Amino acid sequence: MIHKNWENNETIKQIECVHNDAKKFVVNNVLTPGKVYDVKNESEEFYFVIDNSGRMGGFYKEYFKEV
Repeated sequence: MIHKNWENNETIKQIECVHNDAKKFVVNNVLTPGKVYDVKNESEEFYFVIDNSGRMGGFYKEYFKEV
């Protein structure tokens, strides 16, 4: 249950959202293009950031670029 403490982890790096046009999922409510997010954890396929709702979310890396 390590994922329950990710919000308190140190920031690994910062990334900028480049788009929120998802084919399969609704992410335009929680990601804003041009906004910089702090990465709390990362996997091979996802970044885990605190999104616009104030909660931790996992998003495909294709929505972001590194700052």
